[in-house]
Amino acid sequence: MPSATTIPARHGIAVPLQAGQSIKVLNTHGTQVIDTFAFRVSSFPPSAASPSYFADITTQLSMQHTRASLNATIPKPGDGLFDNRREKILTFVEDTTGGRHDTLIAACDTFRYIELGGGHEHRNCADNLVEGLRAIGVNPPQFTPSPLNLFMNIPVHTDTSNSKQGNTTLSFEPPTSKAGEYVVLKAEVDLVIAFSACPQDILSINCGNPVDAHFEIY
Repeated sequence: MPSATTIPARHGIAVPLQAGQSIKVLNTHGTQVIDTFAFRVSSFPPSAASPSYFADITTQLSMQHTRASLNATIPKPGDGLFDNRREKILTFVEDTTGGRHDTLIAACDTFRYIELGGGHEHRNCADNLVEGLRAIGVNPPQFTPSPLNLFMNIPVHTDTSNSKQGNTTLSFEPPTSKAGEYVVLKAEVDLVIAFSACPQDILSINCGNPVDAHFEIY
């Protein structure tokens, strides 16, 4: 059995994933949202051995392109995940959680925590992405892509002010996943995958207590 790697609470990590490999993302405690990003890069595997060389991103996992390809807001087992060239780079293989994830909400950043009253120094997923990519020798993107928010519970409701508009209102709710539940993603191409154990502790999306999660590659 592969050994599990920790995604430290409130921090980010990135790893190369070769075509054909799968990665199991474990919600170890059942309450942690994992912002998930993926990129094709100019060299594979990237290397931080030489500080003078960093790989560049060529394409990135895109939630807007994935939603258009799937005609759905949440992927399910068997669905592809697509990049900004509309190429399938991952397959959503397995999900033991009941399927509650999110593709709509942007990664948290400094500006979000200022907005919520958390201050300038609050850890955030946008900075965690940079942290994870730089650690393995990949130049981070200029702008943070919208992530696949694994285990994030963002229900869509009927707009009570105008029901004719349909389901247009969002809310931020605690995860419905349980401890030890997981998803499995399979790489269709050589890529880099990055995770952030979301530091959100103001809203209820991590039950107010960000914790570690884990992944296994096989």
